[in-house]
Amino acid sequence: MRGWDDLYPLPVPPSWVPGAAVGILSLHFIQKLLFPYFWADLRYLLKVLTYGARMEMYRLQGRVVTVLDKFVKLAEKQPHKPFLIYEGTVHTYRDVDRRSNRIAQVFLQHEALKKGDTVALLMGNEPDFINVWFGLAKLGCVVAFLNFNVRFRSLLHCVSSCEPKILVVGADLLGTLEEILPKLQKDVSVWIMAKDSTFPNVHTLLDKIEAASEDPVPVNRCSANSLKSAVLYIFTSGTTGATCVLKKKFSASQFWNDCRKYNVTVIQYIGELCRYLCNQPVKEGEKNHKVRLAVGNGVRNDVWREFLDRFGAVKICEFYGATEGNICFMNHTGKIGSVGRTNFFYKLFFPFDLIKYDFQKDEPIRNKHGWCEKVKKGEAGLLISKVNAKNPFFGYAGNKRHTEKKLLCEVFKKGDLYFNTGDLMVQDHDNFLYFWDRIGDTFRWKGENVATTEVSDVIAMLDFIQEANVYGVSVPDHEGKAGMASLILKQNASLDLEQMYKQVVTYLPSYACPLFLRVQEKMEMTGTFKQQKFQLVDEGFNPSTITDPLYFLDNSKKAYVLLTKELYEMILSGKMKL
Repeated sequence: MRGWDDLYPLPVPPSWVPGAAVGILSLHFIQKLLFPYFWADLRYLLKVLTYGARMEMYRLQGRVVTVLDKFVKLAEKQPHKPFLIYEGTVHTYRDVDRRSNRIAQVFLQHEALKKGDTVALLMGNEPDFINVWFGLAKLGCVVAFLNFNVRFRSLLHCVSSCEPKILVVGADLLGTLEEILPKLQKDVSVWIMAKDSTFPNVHTLLDKIEAASEDPVPVNRCSANSLKSAVLYIFTSGTTGATCVLKKKFSASQFWNDCRKYNVTVIQYIGELCRYLCNQPVKEGEKNHKVRLAVGNGVRNDVWREFLDRFGAVKICEFYGATEGNICFMNHTGKIGSVGRTNFFYKLFFPFDLIKYDFQKDEPIRNKHGWCEKVKKGEAGLLISKVNAKNPFFGYAGNKRHTEKKLLCEVFKKGDLYFNTGDLMVQDHDNFLYFWDRIGDTFRWKGENVATTEVSDVIAMLDFIQEANVYGVSVPDHEGKAGMASLILKQNASLDLEQMYKQVVTYLPSYACPLFLRVQEKMEMTGTFKQQKFQLVDEGFNPSTITDPLYFLDNSKKAYVLLTKELYEMILSGKMKL
């Protein structure tokens, strides 16, 4: 009797198949062992290159696609889809398109605006912020987004630097307008989002919008000529796309309820936002939401971990970048604490380096030949990015000096040019990048950039101040750095704390008001005659180790008070809110 094998002979694979299988498995093992992020890096790089190729195609075709172009196309394709959801009201793509047409028609009839003219926008979070922006963009205007937290001299500086023909102000910011109106350039036409005005020579917009036509303005008005054409001036940070749920102010207690109510899938954060959410009392069902992705920057490692533990498997995409910069990173792998990852191919398209920095002289270190030196992996270095035709640096509007300050020449060889980010970063042995600190004249607090020279100038206006050195100090369990000012008093003058408090709250946004004051007898200088900050930053605000008088901005008392050891402990423990 024949066996089953004789009746149905089993197929025998070619002799090379087992060897090939072993080879593939070996390659897979080696890849996992030596190159664990290969596929994740490849997918991310392909996305970046695809976007870059699309931009290059547009350039070769002479096309420039702006945010407005994208919006108008989507408004035609999906007119009834929600674009903005604000305080329970849905604003569809068609709603926004038509209202922005009305606004464009108003300015077309009442103002002699030319294509390329600048209009400054001082408005908070509200749908008409988008409507006014799009309406002006349809006229081919460059729109300058002003930070509504900025006050008085700083605000006037922002307005003058972008040289607007028109300033549009939100109804809730009329108090801010009143402060700057007497000193505003006479050739700036002012419009407010209201139906009537008590200010002389100030135009109202809401009444005119209601009477305006919804007809679109000629398309040739809004077309950009090239990728170098100015479209926006940004004095604040943050962007949106897709359907956006918008609120006037952030509410930690209502955040997840709003996410559930509106089926939110993607959120944008700053580090402080994540910390505020983690500081809320634990509630049942905190993971009951549809948020799958969080994009932002500035979240601490401990907050990152707690956020994931409490609120579920939300992919956190921490990124690094600046609006004016020519380099950015995105943490596409989800590595806790990192702002992104680099590799050979990324550096090929976006060349950057981390160089040694002299903290005492407050400048990059150069060797005996005059060249900068790269740091080793694991060491903090100044992030610089090569400036070339594919990675240009356009600079700052109306400020050639600041533009030139951000460039480093002759870095590694004759004729090279690099953008100085002003940020210290660390690259580990797996090529992950971590933000370490910020150098120079800015620091971040409450998710906002604070310009130290701006704060110093406001304090120096007081008649008893000889000199003010402003810097940021670390506070446990807080993102960013809190403002601190080292003060030198004029001879035979005394510190007037009441005047100091009144000065900073009047002329500075709340996040820029120094929380700590230190009165010194002399100001330490660097070798290049700049104010010495790094030693002061290291010393912090501990009254047990600092013999100089220290003061704290107590918001509950609306005054600067003596910083005692007891008060210091309350700040560290979190009992005293900052």
